[in-house]
Amino acid sequence: MPAAGDEPPTVEAPWPVAVLSNKIRGYIERLGTAWVEGEIVQWGASGGNVYGKLKDLSVDATVSFTVWSSVKARLTGDFKQGDRVIALVKPNYWVKGGTLTMQVFELRHVGLGDLLERLERLRAQLKAEGLFDASRKRPLPFLPHRIGLVTGKDSDAEKDVLRNAQLRWPAVDFSVVHAAVQGDRMVGEVTAAIKRLDADPEVDVIIVARGGGDFQNLLGFSDESLVRAVAACTTPVVSAIGHEADRPLLDDVADLRASTPTDAAKRVVPDVSDELNRVQQARARLSSRLTGILATEVDRLGALRSRPVLAGADWIIDSRSQDLTRYVARGAELMHRTLERAGSSVVELRSQLRALSPQGTLDRGYAIVQLPDGHVLRSSDQAPAGTDLLITVGVGTVPAVSK
Repeated sequence: MPAAGDEPPTVEAPWPVAVLSNKIRGYIERLGTAWVEGEIVQWGASGGNVYGKLKDLSVDATVSFTVWSSVKARLTGDFKQGDRVIALVKPNYWVKGGTLTMQVFELRHVGLGDLLERLERLRAQLKAEGLFDASRKRPLPFLPHRIGLVTGKDSDAEKDVLRNAQLRWPAVDFSVVHAAVQGDRMVGEVTAAIKRLDADPEVDVIIVARGGGDFQNLLGFSDESLVRAVAACTTPVVSAIGHEADRPLLDDVADLRASTPTDAAKRVVPDVSDELNRVQQARARLSSRLTGILATEVDRLGALRSRPVLAGADWIIDSRSQDLTRYVARGAELMHRTLERAGSSVVELRSQLRALSPQGTLDRGYAIVQLPDGHVLRSSDQAPAGTDLLITVGVGTVPAVSK
């Protein structure tokens, strides 16, 4: 008969758990050793051995590891939780417990030079993408309606920001979101807090504050996913990590870098006393300017009123009276001349009319003879003998009969 496990398992002939476990162990042991990099998130010694966990630097992935006492004795450095390390490991499946762990053969700290080199490569990449360009920087509001604050719970950074902001402007309003500012939860929690505040329409500016720290503790603020989340924000972001020597990438992508949390409060919130002084100075300048303008105009009006032309109003009446007298005299003269010309014309026309009048002819001895029908006799043939005639002379008429 074939040995147990040589045939594929079926419902009728299933494998025992031990067979499956041994097959898993055999497959895993064939994987061999591998160098891996990560952060120690758990480190505990027991009976000379070390049992711990190693977490990926970017994503949520963790493996358990074991350092036997013989290997631990050869390690040259001191290791603890939070250290970033490189380890030579070999997968080991424990059949009895059904667990997978990594057996560590070598363990080394990641050198500071290596970290800085990787950080600078990422910095150059993000800069080439334009994430650090000054044109992308958004101006901070003069007086924020509400300030979003991402910081550690009960931290000095939180107290510094709140205290200094309220001293400068007592009515300032904050929306505080607490997050881990170091350790394996830092990147995820800070990123989520920033996105939450950016989605709040009442938040006008976001401050990310931490009270300084060593290079290792600040590495999370250079995480690529965190930096890109800040670059995608529509709300202005202020980086207030509180350090000078080391500059995380958050400082470069933020719209404003503050040297300390206290400096962030001073840069974001205006000082009410300074603003009141500016208002008073502006009012004083405005009052002085208006007083000067009014004084100038009063002097100008006084100068105008002192001129002879405006000293008395009688000159206007006198001037117009003389003009009126002159115009009346001129009108009378023109009318007299017109009447004279018209009278002369009438006399002349009268003379012409009289000279041409039939009465004038009659006055000179001539007569007009009319037939009974009233027509003027022009020919003797028109008045045969016995025709009644009417003779008109210069004065009166004479009846007559033709012969």
